[in-house]
Amino acid sequence: MGVKILVADDDELLRNLLGDILEKEGYEVTEAEDGDCALESFRKNPEFKLVILDIMMPKKNGFEVLEEIRRSSTVPVIMLTALGDSEDEIEGFRLGACDYVAKPFHRKVLLARIRAALEYKSGLAEEAHGDMLCFKALKVDLNGCRVYSGGEEVILTNKEYRLLLYLIENRNIVLTRDQILERIWGFDYEGDIRTIDTHIKMLRNDLGECGDYIRTIRGIGYVFQWEERL
Repeated sequence: MGVKILVADDDELLRNLLGDILEKEGYEVTEAEDGDCALESFRKNPEFKLVILDIMMPKKNGFEVLEEIRRSSTVPVIMLTALGDSEDEIEGFRLGACDYVAKPFHRKVLLARIRAALEYKSGLAEEAHGDMLCFKALKVDLNGCRVYSGGEEVILTNKEYRLLLYLIENRNIVLTRDQILERIWGFDYEGDIRTIDTHIKMLRNDLGECGDYIRTIRGIGYVFQWEERL
């Protein structure tokens, strides 16, 4: 059986189009016509590996559905929207969306974004003690998508989590803002590059004492460094 994806959009034609595209790529798709149906399907099917949400849906909009999902799950969520307002993107990221795809979308771009959202463990397996990454006071449970700082669990948005893993994967290597933008936000992202600085600041704050592991290299970007492995 293929990877299970939930697609929620009140536009039946678009929903069917998405279903056809994804099924041809081997994904198993469940469709929902409004926010209530999306949440009902999600609660009944914990095996979903990705959720694609339209923002403007009846009953519950995409933001409301995302907020409910984040109460119990860190599953990657991609927002599908015709809106171009950066404030909507900021709200989605704040609530835990991992990416945005604008309508009308290009098939290859959509599939690339989906693969990127699903491949968050790429390149990290060799660094783990089983499925746990350990760096002094910072620990990352890859299976549970949980992060611990100083022994306390910290709650990260999906975007912050992917950003942290990317920095860890390239530990001691300075990553430019352009590299981070392309890897985490996608090559066709049209927003402000300063969103990276905002997300780094949020990530550092959430990590508390371990936030110092992320260093700013002025005029270039960021690097993950620590003194010793546990």
